[in-house]
Amino acid sequence: MLIKNGTVLTDAWNFADMDIRTSGDIIEAIRQTNPADADAGAALSDRKASLRTPDRKPDLQREDEYDAQGLYVLPGLVDIHIHACAGYDFCDASEASVKGMAQYLIGQGITSFAAASMAYDEARLEKVFEVAAKMIREGIPGGAQLRGIHMEGPFFSRQKKGAQSEKYIIDPDTDLYDRLNAVSGGNIRIIDVAPELPAAMEFIRHASRSATVSLAHTMADYQTSMDAFACGATHVTHLFNAMPPFSHRAPGVIGAASDAGADVELICDGIHLHPSVIRAVFKWFGADKIVLISDAMMACGLPDGKYELGGQEVLVTAGKATLLDGTIAGSAANLFTCMKHAVEYGISLENAARAASFNAAKSAGIDNIVGSISVGKRADFILLDKDLSLVCVICGGQICK
Repeated sequence: MLIKNGTVLTDAWNFADMDIRTSGDIIEAIRQTNPADADAGAALSDRKASLRTPDRKPDLQREDEYDAQGLYVLPGLVDIHIHACAGYDFCDASEASVKGMAQYLIGQGITSFAAASMAYDEARLEKVFEVAAKMIREGIPGGAQLRGIHMEGPFFSRQKKGAQSEKYIIDPDTDLYDRLNAVSGGNIRIIDVAPELPAAMEFIRHASRSATVSLAHTMADYQTSMDAFACGATHVTHLFNAMPPFSHRAPGVIGAASDAGADVELICDGIHLHPSVIRAVFKWFGADKIVLISDAMMACGLPDGKYELGGQEVLVTAGKATLLDGTIAGSAANLFTCMKHAVEYGISLENAARAASFNAAKSAGIDNIVGSISVGKRADFILLDKDLSLVCVICGGQICK
């Protein structure tokens, strides 16, 4: 397939007028649209192409050619923290639910995802992870591809449990983690832990050999967090949420993440974080350390109403999901919407897209497969018009929307 004349977000994270040739589900070649107009030997990173205003919709010239004139071409989005959407929940432990999630996500420009579990007992998580292993192994035709598991819980602080069910919260357990990772086929990509809990540092040393360890749902202070990063943690789950606030005398997890150079997740749904915080974190941590996530629950893509998350009733009102006691319970927004919010808040499209694709893939250890428009990677793209409306989704070299 040839995608021609697009304004492509290159893997140098700038825009350039490029043609992309795919072979099967892989990117085969990338070239300048008009090489005669520029130094043929110039490196892609040296082309400081500015955003131009797209002015028309594409035409499908023939079956294997797509004219992307006037469109931005971005890498397919990668959501590494999503529980549910469109009425389907990963923890349903059902192939139909995973496929339902995948079908909804592909229509929203999310081409890869790491599904997030919740705090449950081992028997339930084992069933969930068995289904995940099968879906990862077999693939999901025509849908977003499940790339792994984000194991959110049960190794959390009860004081910062958020929407996690307290009855399932336990101290870090390396044997439990190993058993579940084996059931998953070694597909736990991210494992969350509160580092102040008993045996947490030993757990972090152990788990970091096979997955990204993320600090989450924690009361940890600055030094405890720094110790956790020294032991192998490299990531922070939904920064600012379910952790002590940043203070000038008690910087906590947030200050430690900055000092340690950790990757940090942001939920840009317009509810979890003020726009000023989004702008500040991009300036503070740098665009290469930010991972946009949805943290979506099953109301994502559906109207307000009553839903469920982690076995608890959730009420969604005006797009805000809460437990009956008012605790925020995930998000009702998808990752594409979160990326657009970030741009609305003043983040450049280049940086917002990078945070929702490559940075996410890197944190989950799948950036060798997806996350950027690079030769040899999977041919996953989203095409947007001048208003950042989704025009086309190409997944594995095939037009899916």
